[in-house]
Amino acid sequence: MAAGATYEPIQTYTLASAASSITFSSIAATYTDLRIVLTSTVSTADPLLVRFNADSGANYSRTVLDGDGSTAGSLRQTSTNQIFITRVNRSTTIPALNTIDLFSYAGSTYKTVLITDVADQNGSGVIANIVGLWRSTSAITSIILSTLSAYNFNTGTTATLYGIKAA
Repeated sequence: MAAGATYEPIQTYTLASAASSITFSSIAATYTDLRIVLTSTVSTADPLLVRFNADSGANYSRTVLDGDGSTAGSLRQTSTNQIFITRVNRSTTIPALNTIDLFSYAGSTYKTVLITDVADQNGSGVIANIVGLWRSTSAITSIILSTLSAYNFNTGTTATLYGIKAA
């Protein structure tokens, strides 16, 4: 992100009832980068994922570095139909935090994503840094957050999309 950048909230969702997905749409190409801050629990333990512009083709990749206080690990996936934004299944009761940074989202090159996943696992925890790639030259105009198995985000889940402008 650009040094001296300023964050401007674009869209915020606080779920008053359970929902199977959260969609940010009609994203203007007027920012340098985007950031999503998600605090969530789900109805059934399941991993979370992100897709751009409703693309469900095998155009995504991710590399994960993670740790839980006693072990560290890594993982690489290529040619998938989404980017998983969680290292472990999301909890049904303990809120967890994700930040998703989308760099040069309106440019005409492939899109790079940096994700931080922080989750308490009922007394222990896990943290993961995930680097994702969406192999498309289209500008990102919509973002869909969901679970892998179409379970619901619980009531109270919050997601905010920020636009980042260079100062």
